[in-house]
Amino acid sequence: MTKKRARQAAILDLVAAHVVASQEDLRQLLSTRGMEVTQATLSRDIHDLGLARVSTEDGARYVSPESLGDDGDKPLLSNLLPQLFARIDGVGELIVLHTMRSGAQPIAEAIDQEEFAEVLGTIAGDDTILIVTRSAEARIALTARLLALAERD
Repeated sequence: MTKKRARQAAILDLVAAHVVASQEDLRQLLSTRGMEVTQATLSRDIHDLGLARVSTEDGARYVSPESLGDDGDKPLLSNLLPQLFARIDGVGELIVLHTMRSGAQPIAEAIDQEEFAEVLGTIAGDDTILIVTRSAEARIALTARLLALAERD
């Protein structure tokens, strides 16, 4: 196993086993396993692994997108959106959905898996998703649906 793979496996273990509120917390936990990393390397690993920093009752923490869904293979939009949603806007047939950092990929995947009739496709960055809908009316309906899902607790 390469150094990078071993480090990323350790990161996933630590995030699953501990409340990791910050990159510094994660860096210290890795240090206890004999892995010294720079902030830049840790930031890249977090991005590569798709970890999201979400708010919980106990404060913010890093989680893997899979841990937010009911099964590891299919993140559920109703679980992800309340945790990662920031804001939404749109024009014409286009919706721009903003998420917490690293939240766009898992939410876009969940939207794609929902197979909404209104959606032609999604494009996700780190914290922004472009959703192309079939019409302006479809954009309005989907925006309302996404807002309703985001407000669930």
